[in-house]
Amino acid sequence: MSQFVSFVLPGIPYGCAYALMAAGLVLTYQASGVFNLAFGAQAFVSAVLFTIAVRAGWPGWIAFLVSVVLAAPLIGVLLEQVLFRFTRTAPPLVKLVPALGLLIAIPSLVQLVIGTSARVPSSLLLSPSEVYFHLAGSPVSGEELSTTVVAVVVIILLALLLQSSGLGLRMRAVVESPRMAELAGIRSERVSAFAWGISSLFAGLAGVLLAPIYPQVNAANFTALLVAAVAAAAIGGFASMPLTLLGGVVLGIVQEVIAGYLPSGSVLSSGLRPAFPFVVLAVVLVSRRSLRGAQPSLGDPLAGCDPPPPSLRPPARMAEVAIGSRVFAGVLAALLLVTAAVLVPGNWEFTLTQGLVLSVIFLSITVLTGLGGQISLCQATFAGAGAFAVGQLAAHFGTPVLLGLLVGGGLAAGIGALVALPTLRLGGLSVGLLTLSFALVADNVLFLYSWSGGGGSGLSVPRPTVAGISFASSSAFFWLVVVLLALVSLAVRLLGAGTTGQELAAIRGSEIGAASIGVNVNRLRVVAFTLSAAVAGVGGGLYASLQQSVSPTDFNYQFSLVYVVVVASIGIYTVAGAIEAGLAYTVLLQLIGNLPSRYSSLLGLVFGLVALSYVRHPEGVVEYARIWALDRAEQLARLLKRHEQAAGS
Repeated sequence: MSQFVSFVLPGIPYGCAYALMAAGLVLTYQASGVFNLAFGAQAFVSAVLFTIAVRAGWPGWIAFLVSVVLAAPLIGVLLEQVLFRFTRTAPPLVKLVPALGLLIAIPSLVQLVIGTSARVPSSLLLSPSEVYFHLAGSPVSGEELSTTVVAVVVIILLALLLQSSGLGLRMRAVVESPRMAELAGIRSERVSAFAWGISSLFAGLAGVLLAPIYPQVNAANFTALLVAAVAAAAIGGFASMPLTLLGGVVLGIVQEVIAGYLPSGSVLSSGLRPAFPFVVLAVVLVSRRSLRGAQPSLGDPLAGCDPPPPSLRPPARMAEVAIGSRVFAGVLAALLLVTAAVLVPGNWEFTLTQGLVLSVIFLSITVLTGLGGQISLCQATFAGAGAFAVGQLAAHFGTPVLLGLLVGGGLAAGIGALVALPTLRLGGLSVGLLTLSFALVADNVLFLYSWSGGGGSGLSVPRPTVAGISFASSSAFFWLVVVLLALVSLAVRLLGAGTTGQELAAIRGSEIGAASIGVNVNRLRVVAFTLSAAVAGVGGGLYASLQQSVSPTDFNYQFSLVYVVVVASIGIYTVAGAIEAGLAYTVLLQLIGNLPSRYSSLLGLVFGLVALSYVRHPEGVVEYARIWALDRAEQLARLLKRHEQAAGS
């Protein structure tokens, strides 16, 4: 019994930490209908500010006031006023992409401003290493005691605020209908901004309290904590503070019990503990009926006052402009290929090849999200399945790489179909959270075995050989990738133009409307996930062959988040957008790699900030610029045509 208690007690502060972050998520969700996935990044900012201030000799209470009481709410109100107030009733993808952009951009900005040096966290209240008393023979440290007490007190106060005060009622009214709340005399913008300020205060408090749990203040740690907090919030139905607190504590306790009783040193014991909250999140999302919808109750009765959203379909063009744009694009592509083959040095040839390989993976996002309107945050996981299949087949069976690509694509397609099945009961953001859970479980458990991801050493993957022709050289492999990318791009174009593509477009517009005209929504969802995963698997196999060695870290869940942000920023609805995104990502990565290490985060900052434009330009910045240029060209063509007609008459 004493051994069980020794496992349970350390889990309680972990669980309270999850609950503290989950409470802030629930508050924002209840007040504005936005699920703030940038919450972990906000917690990271406060932890960094507090640590810097304490290391600079500031008294702890002043550092707390600056980092938590002042900076954290200011960031929250700024985000609400500049960005999230425009997304209250927006589609799930429009809410998700800017939040992911902030999740990437905020830590990148912090690193750019203060540098990359590691920072040891400072404790807010009690010494994290000092033992203050023993409970059932188990020591209780200052960090465990302070985290538990503060989390319980703050969550109880927040629950009282939401359930027993006029402010809580006004928050719920603003979520239901901002316009009707305004008619009742409620300042909806002020209520929403206040909620974001309080929620961000929670983020800052969580960041400062939780930082001593880890040896260094690292943004990745807060992202992992965020997903565990999402699981606690899901247990509470994204509404109940007591259930959220209970869910967080249970998660923390079970994690520690798992780590204590499973045999040490095994992949299962080291991976299942961090992966357990993600498994719970997936189970809760599928099993709780209240969480299956795409959104909370955001059916604003006055939403019809809004103008219809802009069409994402390119407008019809004059024949001269349409033909001219296609000719120009073809000539530009040919020039780029010739330049890459003749004039580009070896290191840039590898960079361009890598960009084309990533374009194949990015096309999987075009298939799933651009054509079908579905959200997935595990595309890098599908790519990893294809890559590891190619490596294992080549290493153990001598399978040719190109044949391995087909097998890897098929394996990824099967995994995609399995992932799609539980999403049939979900919608919108819930699908994104479920796929993120799968990616995290794959990172922490599935890919760590030697039979899957090659274990700690990874896998060696050769370059292809076809009919005695070797593609081992960089130049030969570049042209092979060009051919395969062209084939995949053609397949995606044909898919979009065919019957299946039209049905997917109908689902993207409205699943209810598509079902009303006889479209089998569930079947097409599975088809979209399956085809998307197959494309990602082929791209992952190409990536493995390009790098010639891969490991699980090459397909970490964070890459899935980055991929969605990059493609959405450039153009998620077109084949050209995916190719441009792949090339832009790798070219910028190469350019930034030549700068001092302090600027290594500049790439994440650029794409994270560009993703914020997705709220107003969901077609992507490059596609928006292309449409703008074609509009100007068409205006000029019409003007010239009128002059010719006038001169002829």
